[in-house]
Amino acid sequence: MAMRILAAVGAMVVGAGMLVYADGPAAAAPEVADGLVGVGPCATDPVPSHEPLVPKTLEVPIPYPVVTVLPPAAPEPAPKRTSMEFPPDPCINPCPDLTDLPGAPPGLAAQLGIPEILLNPKPFHFALPGPGPDPGPAPPPPAPVQPPVEPAAQSPARPAPRLGPAREVAKLTGANSVNRTDKRWQVDGTDLGIMWESAPGEIATVFGDTVGRGFHPPGGMGLDWRSNVLAFSTDRDLADGMTYDRMVTDDRCHAAEVLASRKLDNVEVTTIPTSGFALGERQYLSYMSIRTWNSAPGTFFTNYGGIAYSDDHGQTWTKDPHARWDNIFGLANFQVSAMVPHGGYVYMFGTPNTRLGAVGLARVPEDQILNTTAYQYWRDGTWTPVGGFASATPILSGPAGELSVRYDTTRNVWQMSYLDTAKAAIVVREADSPQGVWSESTPTVSVLNYPELYGGFIHPWSSGSDFYFTLSTWNDYNVYLMHSVLGE
Repeated sequence: MAMRILAAVGAMVVGAGMLVYADGPAAAAPEVADGLVGVGPCATDPVPSHEPLVPKTLEVPIPYPVVTVLPPAAPEPAPKRTSMEFPPDPCINPCPDLTDLPGAPPGLAAQLGIPEILLNPKPFHFALPGPGPDPGPAPPPPAPVQPPVEPAAQSPARPAPRLGPAREVAKLTGANSVNRTDKRWQVDGTDLGIMWESAPGEIATVFGDTVGRGFHPPGGMGLDWRSNVLAFSTDRDLADGMTYDRMVTDDRCHAAEVLASRKLDNVEVTTIPTSGFALGERQYLSYMSIRTWNSAPGTFFTNYGGIAYSDDHGQTWTKDPHARWDNIFGLANFQVSAMVPHGGYVYMFGTPNTRLGAVGLARVPEDQILNTTAYQYWRDGTWTPVGGFASATPILSGPAGELSVRYDTTRNVWQMSYLDTAKAAIVVREADSPQGVWSESTPTVSVLNYPELYGGFIHPWSSGSDFYFTLSTWNDYNVYLMHSVLGE
């Protein structure tokens, strides 16, 4: 959304990208697969192209202070959910009355071929607590437990993974994508694309801030803002992209916001998922409650990092009021977390707010995920609850953007992907244990090809030499499926 202008790219990625373009050779065009890969399901759809670095329209938010008497958050209303069948022919727009509306005529700037600058006043709230409706009795917290202190030595470092240069497989979201999300679900612009196996043979993909009509990059500028949306896929043939079977919807051709946010800058501007996983019939999302986007690129303040769960296969979600890690003085760890179940535990890899912090590690038994007193934090060779999340020893130094972590069962190795703003690239590391020692990092995608890149979320069905992941770009503000070849 518009308030994220310049905030979605790591603090040094933009600068590094500009240096590359200024001082280095001209960047090669991203490699796209042959044939119709990257083209929508209809043969008449044009091949999607990347937006230029110089945008056609630039929206500049102008913050102004507002003193707000803010009542406590009221209980979230019961969500509305719908379902619909799409026409058998994928070329048919199922909702032309909603998605084929005429656009605004080009302004003078467009006629002159120069960027149009839009000044957009935005309230910046200074909230005073005020009376509010009685939210009713809160559920009691889980009974406190006392986990033991257990040794946890690091494994020897693995060699850096041998990954070939990534190629672009397909555009997954937005106009002219393989999923036509603009026509089917009014998802014109979105980012992230965090994936997990939600059921045998099914992949869930959750996205960040999403906009519909009136969308124009860079960033999520436009109307119909939703803090997040959720799609499902059973597509196992990733060589030509990843097709979504359905999204969680609340109206005709309209993807629903699955985790609500207050949408008040400097209170809670948005709520963004950071990882997902399933245990039995229950789905989990880790997420961050963002207070505000900072003026420095790639930085933001969170209120807390939390966990939400769904018992109806992702249709509705509950933010657990006790499974939260508060952001104390803006320095707390586990604000941006990636959670991975393995061997009876769920491992939580986390960084402070922004894309620049070091990576900490915790674990919790699978049956205690929502009980924060049951977590053990890795500190100097032991799993310990002593000192809590503030005591976790970094397993990797920063800068690290949003993490994507998985255990590769085909190779019995841990993999981690993230935006390294110092290297100006999405990088991958490997380890034999979650606490490491983690290998040196290998870049997969660089600002040489995607100057405003971020993300790098691993597809759970990557196997053998095939390494698939999603990539977002700020100038396109959509999600792409990428492929690298992993060598031994």
